[in-house]
Amino acid sequence: MPQPIPLKDHEKEKHLVNRRLLACAALVMSLVAVLVGRLYVLQVLQHDQQSAVSENNRVHVLPIPPERGLIFDRNGVVLADNKPSFNLTMTRERAGDSTRVLDSLAQILGLSEDDRHQFDKDLRRGRKPFEPVTLLVGLSEEQIALIAVNQFRLPGLDVEPQFIREYPLAEHFAHSVGYVGRINEKEAKTLDSTAYRGTQSIGKTGIERFYENELHGQVGYEEVETNAQGRVMRVLNHHDPVPGKDIVLSLDAHLQQAAEKALGDRRGAVVVLDPANGDVLAMVSNPAFDPNLFVKGISYKQYSALRDSIDRPLFNRVLRGLYAPGSTVKPEVAIAGLDSGVITPGSRVFDPGYYELPNYDHKYRNWNRSGDGWVDMYSAIMRSNDTYFYDLAHKLGIDRLHDYMAAFGLGQKVSLDMFEEAPGLMPSQAWKRATRRQAWFPGETLILGIGQGYMQVTPLQLAQATSLLASK
Repeated sequence: MPQPIPLKDHEKEKHLVNRRLLACAALVMSLVAVLVGRLYVLQVLQHDQQSAVSENNRVHVLPIPPERGLIFDRNGVVLADNKPSFNLTMTRERAGDSTRVLDSLAQILGLSEDDRHQFDKDLRRGRKPFEPVTLLVGLSEEQIALIAVNQFRLPGLDVEPQFIREYPLAEHFAHSVGYVGRINEKEAKTLDSTAYRGTQSIGKTGIERFYENELHGQVGYEEVETNAQGRVMRVLNHHDPVPGKDIVLSLDAHLQQAAEKALGDRRGAVVVLDPANGDVLAMVSNPAFDPNLFVKGISYKQYSALRDSIDRPLFNRVLRGLYAPGSTVKPEVAIAGLDSGVITPGSRVFDPGYYELPNYDHKYRNWNRSGDGWVDMYSAIMRSNDTYFYDLAHKLGIDRLHDYMAAFGLGQKVSLDMFEEAPGLMPSQAWKRATRRQAWFPGETLILGIGQGYMQVTPLQLAQATSLLASK
């Protein structure tokens, strides 16, 4: 027999539904109250702060790098120029997964692992949000086309027209004008981040480095409005950059080529000075290198070839080459003798082919072993007689000889605007005691009188000393 179906208690169900509706209503009202409270905090209590954050997200200041100043020779020949170039930049905030994008870029362009690692270094450098970072300089037409075709795979990457440095005469002025290169991490920490915003290169050597502040110029900027994806919607404000100052050097390109031709394929250095004012007219260090290799970022293979070459093309022989001057300093030693009153132009010394210090048996040989007989100052200089200058150096003494040679600029820096110059060495008693902890011997003074021994000078110092003689 079937069980009877119980009747529903409609009144009880009604109360249950009402309680549930009240609970839901209370929950909804609570949520609405929380939302209204949060809106009040954001819209009223934090209005100024949130407005500033919103404005910062909407408006960005983008740097406009200045055009670098040009470098000319004394006749107006361009030694360092700027040429238009297409560079690849990345805005990391628009790229999403930047690592994946850069991996895709390296694969599309067939770049090396060194290039890929360089991208990471460039992106790690301190920068402002939404500020583009230059990854590649001087894109070829093929690279531009590959990037355009694969743009959907490369968010945040843009091809932008910019100026890059160019050296029209290439290696002819590599050691004097120098070159610019990418700002590395060490330099980025010391540079004024505001003055160098958007700038990718800096003077590394030569004139480019010494006059960096004048050549760089002042950065400009644009205030732009962007959307949520970082796309520029419109330009709100624009300030043009101030180009760097042009520099005119005392160098003469025609004289430089003549000096190179005279030197030929030999390793060496040539310096030409104007005796009237000390201007450097030509400065050749052979062999040299093409500074344009460093502008875009030289590869490890290329740099290794230059660094490890037996000819040392990166070595500036004019400023850093240290050599014993030999007989080239004999006129300066003669001036020291005349000015100090030790000799007169007619003072004579007998040369049997050697010189002996009093109470010493050692013979200091003249290059002419048979001797030149009686020689005065004029004939000693004409014959480059060693014996005469052995005797003169002994009479002067090391300290007086040191002071006179230093007055000619030997053994010290003489350049005003070439920071790479080595000081060289003009020894003295005090120097030997401090560095060798030994006494100075009389025989060392003799060989110093003919430009030998500890004495080391650069070609520039020797040219300076000769220029002082020529200008009296």
